[in-house]
Amino acid sequence: MILLKENLTEIVARLKAQSKTIVTTNGVFDILHPGHVRYLKEAKNMGDILIVGLNSDRSTRLFKGENRPINTEHDRAEILDALESVDYVVIFDEPDPRAFLEIARPHTHVKGGDYTLERIIEKDVVEAGGGTVVLVAVSLGYATTNIIKKIRDN
Repeated sequence: MILLKENLTEIVARLKAQSKTIVTTNGVFDILHPGHVRYLKEAKNMGDILIVGLNSDRSTRLFKGENRPINTEHDRAEILDALESVDYVVIFDEPDPRAFLEIARPHTHVKGGDYTLERIIEKDVVEAGGGTVVLVAVSLGYATTNIIKKIRDN
């Protein structure tokens, strides 16, 4: 289900009242590839509910550049929502996911193993809400940037 950030507080309260374990992750998910699918399946396996924070088009351009995203935020949200492993998608417009995570207050927040705990700026927000940050291995050979480069080179 695609949610407005304003509805997230109510949904999270209801899920926690039902003793559901909430897992979050965030990202651009511009051109979905097997690495994304594997990552999201692994994240889902860490709890009952997976909520994906999706960077808006504006926030994506802030750190990926003016040529990104390739797909609009609404298209990316629809694709993520269609995946069995994803329960909720929330588009956030801020440059980083901290405001989204202050509302979601996950039990577990998942990031790819291409990060280190020291580089995860949202770590303090997750831990302040009682959650933990978990790193998972990334599938080597998959990256949206490489897919875009391959398309442009051909």
